[in-house]
Amino acid sequence: MSEANEAFDAVDVIVTKRGRGELSDPQIDWVIDAYTRGVVADEQMSALAMAILLNGMTRPEIARWTAAMIASGERMDFSRLSRPTSDKHSTGGVGDKITLPLAPLVAACGVAVPQLSGRGLGHTGGTLDKLESIPGWRASLTTEQMLAQLEGVGAVICAAGDGLAPADKKLYALRDVTGTVESIPLIASSIMSKKIAEGTGALVLDVKVGSGAFMKDVASARELAETMVALGTDAGVRTVALLTNMQTPLGLTAGNALEVRESVEVLAGGGPPDVVELTLTLAREMLAGAGRGDVDPADALADGRAMDVWRAMIRAQGGDPGATLPTARETHVVIAPADGVLTSLDALKVGVAAWRLGAGRARKEDPVQAGAGIEMHAKPGASVRGGQPLLTLHTDTPERFERALEALDGAFFIAPEGSRPDLLPLVIDRVG
Repeated sequence: MSEANEAFDAVDVIVTKRGRGELSDPQIDWVIDAYTRGVVADEQMSALAMAILLNGMTRPEIARWTAAMIASGERMDFSRLSRPTSDKHSTGGVGDKITLPLAPLVAACGVAVPQLSGRGLGHTGGTLDKLESIPGWRASLTTEQMLAQLEGVGAVICAAGDGLAPADKKLYALRDVTGTVESIPLIASSIMSKKIAEGTGALVLDVKVGSGAFMKDVASARELAETMVALGTDAGVRTVALLTNMQTPLGLTAGNALEVRESVEVLAGGGPPDVVELTLTLAREMLAGAGRGDVDPADALADGRAMDVWRAMIRAQGGDPGATLPTARETHVVIAPADGVLTSLDALKVGVAAWRLGAGRARKEDPVQAGAGIEMHAKPGASVRGGQPLLTLHTDTPERFERALEALDGAFFIAPEGSRPDLLPLVIDRVG
């Protein structure tokens, strides 16, 4: 495509950022629009993304970049709904099934939850992949279907339509193959352009910290959280962020159907304590953001209202909430090598092993196995006995066990009895 009649030249924009200059508002508006139209080529946007990764962006640049990505598509409008809206976004982790119990729980407390979710890539699981292990459930809804479900059921978890921030969709795919995923300005603008365009009134961000997360340390996670909270607040969305621990997987499962089963246990009043704690903590933040801070979500878990909304939400999208979930054909048990205290269980290694078992994908078009994944029989801090099962690996394709076990090399450590693991708290900090 020719740039002859364009307001700017892509090379000039790249050179400005390469030279640590600040991009002007018109430059940013133009480059996002021109890239969406195909005037700026992928290799030019790749060069600009690398310059942004290396040289950063100012707060005004990030805000304008986000606004330009929102302007590339449509915005949703929930103002006709009879109840306020609140949403949650997690930066991704291992065993992070929190959206599944959280959306119906918040809906059971009178706040509508429009949860536009994605698929897994690499070691982090995708919410849509998890739900697709439920027979009949479908991820794609029209805007009209989504609005009707929000009004009738109160919660929807579905795929984002192509119309929301199309510039982000192009740029996200490009970042993935050019080594520019880790840029905080690009992560923040990618997440927030979609969430602001989605039109929710309040937003709670769950920014993961640790080996299984994008952000490996608290300082970088806090920088990302502060950047996103500022973007949301400036756009008129009541936004807060929690920094939460992803050194160890959440709950006792990593894998699609395994995580659905665990989520249903939480909705039934059971489930692992860390999953219950984080679900309730995020629910309280979502309710407070929507002006319902006086409602205690623990009551809706205890009396079955959240489970009722879950069943209605699954049925509304064609799923059978009572159906038997798929199970993998083959299992392999990893046993504890000695008596002692489990002091660490590395989230990244568990996530990579689950991915290698078939629970995740290496490319967007790859299929996933509904039943594949890992069950954890102990969490850090627990006493274990030599010979006891520590992990159970699940897959339909047993030839995958070898590479999954390689990924688990060094994934856990058992210290002598009486040892105390040095663990970060589940909720590390709050921003906003």
